[in-house]
Amino acid sequence: MEYPVRRILPPADLCELRSARWGVCWVNFEALIIAMSVVGGTILIMLGVCCCCCCCKKKSKKPDKDDERAARERERRRVRQEERRAEMKSRHDEIRRKYGLFKEENPYAKFEN
Repeated sequence: MEYPVRRILPPADLCELRSARWGVCWVNFEALIIAMSVVGGTILIMLGVCCCCCCCKKKSKKPDKDDERAARERERRRVRQEERRAEMKSRHDEIRRKYGLFKEENPYAKFEN
């Protein structure tokens, strides 16, 4: 019997899906549908994974610039803090000298032979 070309799936009154053939006698229509579904699903999953990977790469590039900016800001803060520490140390040393609390070399140190 010739295949009804006006329809993709053969009508149920002609034959069952598992006994239908497509194109040539050895291609089972049911197996063809399952195989095409598996191949199509695999392709869709691969495209989804590729899209996710591309999006993740774009997101990971932005933090690099943010990381550089944060590192520069941390360095500026560290330098400012060191300057403040040095300034506070000099103030404290001046106050210690003023009140005689500054530890200078003791002129009356013990002689060692």
